[in-house]
Amino acid sequence: MALCVFDLDHTLIQTPLDLAAMAVDMRQLIERANGPMPARRERYRVGELIAHCQKHAPSLEAAVWDVALDHERRAMEVAALEPGALAAVVGARRGGFATAIWTNNARELTLPALAHLGLADELDLVVTRDDMRALKPDPDGWRVISEHFGNRAKSAGDPRDSVVVGDSWVDGVAATKAGVSFIAYRARQEDLDRWQVTPIVHLADLALLPAWLAARRNGRT
Repeated sequence: MALCVFDLDHTLIQTPLDLAAMAVDMRQLIERANGPMPARRERYRVGELIAHCQKHAPSLEAAVWDVALDHERRAMEVAALEPGALAAVVGARRGGFATAIWTNNARELTLPALAHLGLADELDLVVTRDDMRALKPDPDGWRVISEHFGNRAKSAGDPRDSVVVGDSWVDGVAATKAGVSFIAYRARQEDLDRWQVTPIVHLADLALLPAWLAARRNGRT
């Protein structure tokens, strides 16, 4: 069986989740307790702040995760389906693909949102940050997926085997590191270029995904 894995935020669902604002609040908490972090041109990303806590301030890690959870909770309260999301998941499944979610969000918020939005029954697996050793762009979530599906989760660069669908370079890097083909949904090209992510296709409409998968499995471009 082939496998189609979806990112969640800004791929299957629309939320106002602002990861940059989340990271600012997390960094402020760390710096209030431990003093300034090393200066750098780019902002610290969420995963980097967690890694910093784990290495330099493990007693703060739970509080920093609470900041993330608060941002996610407020965003999920107003979550809505991305246009074409249900058609993409249902269509992929009917086309012979097992379906999964791979998200950096918390399980306690992800599962109720999927149920509320009518996606839960169309998914064979949901992998959240609670299941992973590291957040995307680390590929550890693919380990969880592979263990669940066994030899069905083939790491071949062919959409007839396994694909990851996401809106961000983060999803693309994670897929690439896992050896899995990446389908970009409204991803920023400059970000993909910077992180050397090469999708097998760019989609502006999720509802087109099942037909595209079917065409590729049948050997058509």
